[in-house]
Amino acid sequence: MLHALGYSLQGTAKTTEGTSHPDRDAHFTHINATAAAFLEDNQLVISVDTKAKEWLGNRDRPGRIWRPGKNPIRVDCHTFTTSDQPVVVPYGIYDIARNTGWVNVGTDHDTGEFAVESIRRWWQQRGRKDHPDAGRLLITADCGGSNDPRRWTWKKHLAAFALQSGLEITVRHFPPGTSKWNKIEHRMFCHITANWRGRPLTSYQLVIETIAATTTRTGLRVGAVLDTGRYDLGTTVPPPEFHALPITPHAFHGDWNYTLAPVAPRHPEPTPSRQHIDPALTAMLTDPALTGMSRSAFDHLVAISEPYWDALAEAAFQRRFHRPRSYLHPQTSSLDHYHRLLTALLRRRRAATSTLLAQLLNVTRTNLSNQFQDGHRLLDLHRIAVTPLPGAPARTLTQLQTRLPSHDDTRTDQL
Repeated sequence: MLHALGYSLQGTAKTTEGTSHPDRDAHFTHINATAAAFLEDNQLVISVDTKAKEWLGNRDRPGRIWRPGKNPIRVDCHTFTTSDQPVVVPYGIYDIARNTGWVNVGTDHDTGEFAVESIRRWWQQRGRKDHPDAGRLLITADCGGSNDPRRWTWKKHLAAFALQSGLEITVRHFPPGTSKWNKIEHRMFCHITANWRGRPLTSYQLVIETIAATTTRTGLRVGAVLDTGRYDLGTTVPPPEFHALPITPHAFHGDWNYTLAPVAPRHPEPTPSRQHIDPALTAMLTDPALTGMSRSAFDHLVAISEPYWDALAEAAFQRRFHRPRSYLHPQTSSLDHYHRLLTALLRRRRAATSTLLAQLLNVTRTNLSNQFQDGHRLLDLHRIAVTPLPGAPARTLTQLQTRLPSHDDTRTDQL
C-alpha cells in the first residue's frame, strides 16, 4: 500500500542550516578577497584541518570496494577500544595554488602544538621548495579543534613558526559551523576518505601508503609522513607570555582574523606585586557581623577553596582575553586569594559597595569587579548560604563601621 501511495524508504538529508552568524556571508567574502590578493601576489595560501581520528586494527569500516565474488574482507565483529589502542590523527595542509596536499599523520593527540608542527613539517619538506620567493603565508582554518582561534597554544607555536621561517602569517578562521566550506574538505579529505572506504586500517604504513596514493583527474597529488612525537594535553600559556606575542588582530573580526609578524616576542609585562593590606582592616572586614560566619569558618572556606581558584580563574580569563589589558588575570592580581574571596562574600552580603571595597583595598574597581564572578562560583560550589544584610550597601567607611557590633572611633581613625 505504501508503494502504491508513492512512499519509499529514505534516510535523512542534511539541508537545514539552522541559525548562523550575522557576519557569515561578509566573512566569506573577506576570506575570498584576501586569498585572491595573496595568490595574485604569488604568496602562499593553504587550507588546514584535522581529519577524523582513526583507530588502527582489523575493524569494520563503511563503504564498499571491488572484490572477487563472495570473498569480502573479514574483520572483527567487536571493536572495543583500549588505552593502548593505536590511533592515527591526520592533519592536512592543502596548497590552493599548486593543488597539492600533504598530511602529517600523528600518533598521539590533536593539540595546538601538533597542528603547528604539521604546518612546519609541510613547509620544510614541500612549501619552501614549491614557493622559494614567498614572504607571506595565508592560512584558512575552521573555528574549532586544535587550530581554534581561542587556543593560546595554537597562537604561541604559530608565532614561533613565523619567527623560525621568516614568514608573515595571516590567519582567517571560518565562522562556527561552516568548516565544510574550507577547501581542504572538498578538495582533499573527501578523496582520502574514498580511498579508505571498505578496507580496515591495520597499520601506520597502510595509512601512509593509502594517503599517498590519492590522486584526482584534476591533478591532485598528496604526500604523507608519520609523526611519532608526543603532544601533551592540558598545556597552558601564561597571560603575560601570550600578551607578549607579536599578534595583530584585524579591524574586521579580530577574533577570527589576525597576523603574526616574524619577530621575537616582546618582554612580558612584569607581574603586579601584591598589595600590603593593613591587618586591622582585614580584621574589620572579617567581622562575623559583616561576613555572616565566624572567622574560623571563613578561614576554613579559604583553605578548601584555594585549589579550585586557579582553575576557575584561568577558565574565566580565557573567555575574557579579548578585553583591554587593564584587566588583570586573577592569578596575577594584586589581591591574594583570601581577600578576593572575602570581597565576593561581602558583596553577596550587600555589606559594602564595590567602590568602597576597592578604595579600602587600594585596587581599581574594574580589577575587583572582574574577580567577583569567580568568587561567587566558589561560594556556590561549596553551597555557602548567604543572607543579605538589610538596607543599602555601605558607601563610606563610616557607614560600614556602623554595621559592626561596637563602634571604635580610634580604630576608625587608624583605618
